[in-house]
Amino acid sequence: MSSLKLLNQDAEHARRFIALAMNINAAKGLQEVLKSNLGPKGTLKMLVGGAGDIKLTKDGKTLLHEMQIQNPTAALIARTATAQDEICGDGTTSTVIFIGELLKQAERYLSEGVHPRVLCDGFDVAKTEAIKFLETFRAQQGKVDRELLNCVSRTALRTKLHEELADYIGDVCVDAITCIQNPEAEVPIDLFMVEIMHMQHKTDMSSRLVRGLVLDHGARHPDMPKSVTNAFVLILNVDLEYTKSEVSSSFFYSNADDRERLVESERKLVDDKVRKVIELKRQVCNDASKGFVVINQKGIDPLSLDMLAKEGILGLRRCKRRNMERLALACGGFAQNSVDDLNPEVLGHAGKVYEETLGEEKYTFVEDCCKAKSCTILVKGPNRHTIDMIKDAVRDGLRAVKNTVEDDAVIPGAGAFEVALSLHLKNHAASVPGRAKLGVQAYAEALLVVPKTLALNAGHDAMDALITVQDAQTNGLVAGLDLSTGGACSPADAGIFDNYRVKRQMIHSAGIIASQLLLVDEIMRAGVGAARKG
Repeated sequence: MSSLKLLNQDAEHARRFIALAMNINAAKGLQEVLKSNLGPKGTLKMLVGGAGDIKLTKDGKTLLHEMQIQNPTAALIARTATAQDEICGDGTTSTVIFIGELLKQAERYLSEGVHPRVLCDGFDVAKTEAIKFLETFRAQQGKVDRELLNCVSRTALRTKLHEELADYIGDVCVDAITCIQNPEAEVPIDLFMVEIMHMQHKTDMSSRLVRGLVLDHGARHPDMPKSVTNAFVLILNVDLEYTKSEVSSSFFYSNADDRERLVESERKLVDDKVRKVIELKRQVCNDASKGFVVINQKGIDPLSLDMLAKEGILGLRRCKRRNMERLALACGGFAQNSVDDLNPEVLGHAGKVYEETLGEEKYTFVEDCCKAKSCTILVKGPNRHTIDMIKDAVRDGLRAVKNTVEDDAVIPGAGAFEVALSLHLKNHAASVPGRAKLGVQAYAEALLVVPKTLALNAGHDAMDALITVQDAQTNGLVAGLDLSTGGACSPADAGIFDNYRVKRQMIHSAGIIASQLLLVDEIMRAGVGAARKG
């Protein structure tokens, strides 16, 4: 009897082969759900929420995050796959189906009496050898150029969007990373400097890159200019309105005259701040061709707005905090916390600042910034579903391009790596002593699930397509699967490349999780029975 039963008679538990079967079945079930989504020919899933809201997607992370997964084993695999997405930005579906296939291959050996520990030792040997093989298989090291970045982004996005849109958005993602990258500084690329803004109108192909910033609000005064060219931009974090003190304080007065003087002095304090801004504008704008824009993180009261409007200054208030750093990098200049030391050196510059109205919403575009180190990807679409799908794809595309720049290497895609690694491990298994070679063989067979699934989703016979690719690789070619014909193709010639770090992370995480699940010999749900009984 389980020791847990002695302590809690109502605890539910499963031992030995039952526990192992539960884990394997859960992994296989999750694999069956996601495998039809893999690759550019994958199908969509419709998620219906409790309130009746509908979401169509084929993104692995979105599916795993939105699905209500009750099984603890499936939830563990889902958390591993979503962690892969957070680390690398891609590879969620591949990780899930690879873990499921590892356990499926292990089940075959377990039914013949092989101990799980033997298979786990083999998995460890295979994982170590796979990492070594990955280092030799990666391509284009030291030769990452724009064309290669375009190929990587298109490969990542074609699994989520239709081909024409994927190629267009892929180019936008490459432009965005090129804009914010600073090779001389040798610091990691900060994706936070790319703002993703959406406007629900026109078509999905109307999405574009703005080399500047798009703010989701407009001017708050009717007399302010709607468009300014050759504009100086002042970025402020100053209260241009009445403010309450941070500590408890009060004004005391004995008559109406004292109250008027108090109000006047408080008004004078705000007006003096605005006058200093106006003085700076007069100093730098010495002719009508130049404009002046004030973007303030804090408030600007109506009287101050009126003063700015009379001087032809476009004033924006309540700018989001996350946009302050982006504005400084996009336009140049420095954000100011005081108006006491204003001078022309703190100003940024934008070629064009204009306001666009869409329904009841106003958007302010800060464009044509010279040497912009921050940018905005403006996503457009006719409906909410299209916009959400593009935004999810843009995030993955940005991560794919960023990974390629930082790794300085890529991996040939279209299933070429998995087939090549499988052939390598099968040859390596002969040199592994003892029964651990069984685990290596299982690992090698499990890798083939990726090209098989790609072929199935494209409507081809899985075994025929796999054999064709294996024959090509046996002849010394780096061959992948051509989804349009079901034959072999050269990934380099087709421009199909995967991220190096995505493959590395998949090899690491899948082997570890599969080994841990195989070594589970008892599943205990302490107290579940008692709760139901009560």
